[in-house]
Amino acid sequence: MSHSSCVWGLGFSPAAQAPLTQLNQSGLVHTLLLAGGDRAPAAVLAEAWPSADAFVIVGACGLVTRLIAPLLGDKSTDPAVVVVDPEGRFAIPLLGGHRAGGEALSQAVAAVLGGTAVLTGSSSATGRLALDQFGAAWGWRRGSGDWTALMQSAARSGGRIAVTQTAGSQRWRQLAGAAAIEESPTTDSATQAGASQLVIGPELGAGCRWHPPCLWLGMGCERGTSASLLGRLVDASLAAAGLASEAVAGLASVDRKGDEAALLQLAEQRHWPLRLYGAAELAAVPVPNPSAVVAAEMGTASVAEAAALLAAGSGAALLLPKQVEHRQAGEQGAATLAIARMEEQWAPQRGQLHLVGSGPGQLDLLTGDARRALAATSVWVGYGPYLDLLEPLRRPDQLRCDGQLTEERQRCALALELASQGLCVALVSSGESGIYGMAGLALELWLAEPPQQRPGFAVHPGISAVQLAAARIGAPLMHDFCTISLSDRLTPWPVIERRLQAAASGDFVVALYNPRSRDRNWQLQRACQILLVQRPPSTPVLLARQLGRSQETLALHSLGQLPFEQVDMLTLVLVGNSTSRSQEGWMVTPRGYPGAELG
Repeated sequence: MSHSSCVWGLGFSPAAQAPLTQLNQSGLVHTLLLAGGDRAPAAVLAEAWPSADAFVIVGACGLVTRLIAPLLGDKSTDPAVVVVDPEGRFAIPLLGGHRAGGEALSQAVAAVLGGTAVLTGSSSATGRLALDQFGAAWGWRRGSGDWTALMQSAARSGGRIAVTQTAGSQRWRQLAGAAAIEESPTTDSATQAGASQLVIGPELGAGCRWHPPCLWLGMGCERGTSASLLGRLVDASLAAAGLASEAVAGLASVDRKGDEAALLQLAEQRHWPLRLYGAAELAAVPVPNPSAVVAAEMGTASVAEAAALLAAGSGAALLLPKQVEHRQAGEQGAATLAIARMEEQWAPQRGQLHLVGSGPGQLDLLTGDARRALAATSVWVGYGPYLDLLEPLRRPDQLRCDGQLTEERQRCALALELASQGLCVALVSSGESGIYGMAGLALELWLAEPPQQRPGFAVHPGISAVQLAAARIGAPLMHDFCTISLSDRLTPWPVIERRLQAAASGDFVVALYNPRSRDRNWQLQRACQILLVQRPPSTPVLLARQLGRSQETLALHSLGQLPFEQVDMLTLVLVGNSTSRSQEGWMVTPRGYPGAELG
């Protein structure tokens, strides 16, 4: 289900109101019908059926089955139907599990409600990829083929089917659910594609086809060329080359055509992005069919071929050289078109980059928003030990990409690259991604991209270590507080000292992140010396290690007697202010200073 899908929520009893309201507030369900209206649910269901993409119905499966039975048409056109119990414990895709996205919707519903998606389809039940559905999660478009026969064959063979891939991301092969899929045994690529049951690439032909966005159409045209001429040229050229329009990543041309009405109309109607290049950029691209006439007029010997190759990037292959189309009766102008294939794929308008704060570690401390984002994404990118904590939530159709602790920029770049290819990606930070996490760097890289080349971007909050530490020990953050990282890897130590001095003079409660490592073993002691200038040695200090994990430990000490050797990078150090105190194993900071009164 996309964000623009029309999803109805129906309920047949007052008990349905709570889960439906929760789904509506999350944005997953857009139109609600609760019990007590003047119109019968069956009538509303029948009226909404033709235009709805999906229904989430709170009620009994038997009742829902009887209600939808008279409305059923064809599996290619029927909406998805997900049934939810009134307690929100189970989400069952009753209809349209694959083609209509019912399974994906049930997983999203379960994530919002904190329940379980009950998947009864053959692929899901056995942990295999749903071959007629999985490509959409990888930014691909489904093409021709007998998909029902393919799914039946996969079910009979335990998922062992022959596949050929000529373009698009190969990372899907790393999925646990893809283990049974085999490369087609023939060696000749054309014969291989013809013999395969599943083909992934831009080509048209036999078998079931997924089309990755890997083709760039380079176009040149005379000023004022008719839109019908451009459309005919595109369709004829793709057909002549045996290529699918679903595999087109975008259009490319010279920048002087940036205001060409027909070209802009074509891009808008086909939902293809338009890239424009300067004449000098195009002139530098070697092409098989340069034109002296074009060079004299445009400043480059090629527009169509050069633009297609330039947009397709390094390793591009020219699949169709320049084609020329002239006007027919009632039309104006003339146009050229060439087609190039890129090595990877590109569809940022289909992709999403989700920054997910996974919390301190316990799955029950994962926020509902973060849980829903994880359920909706195809790839998880993050530091290995953080992803390990989320592993119970990962499905066989979700890919995990591990990174190293100090390779934050590389992880951000990988996540942005995958999202730009058309995938829905979760970039995972522990705690809260906006507090010493990945959100800032990811946003900087995203903003550095041209607006038309950016995938969707969203930040999903998590519970930070300082929040959990405070909850574990009582109420230490009841007055103004700040967080300071003692790592000087990205911040010069003199800057950190100034911040410590400011926090000390301002009498803030201070949470110290990254307090001590094997190579940085003196900074914590220096920080305590700075704080001791402004507050007494008896100031309570919490050492919270491995928060939210099975090895969690909490220890209260005083600022003047802190055991530095017990602190490492897995420890949060929480230093009280001048009014904080510890009592009976708890730590509290009063809301006001002595003499203040609470109204």
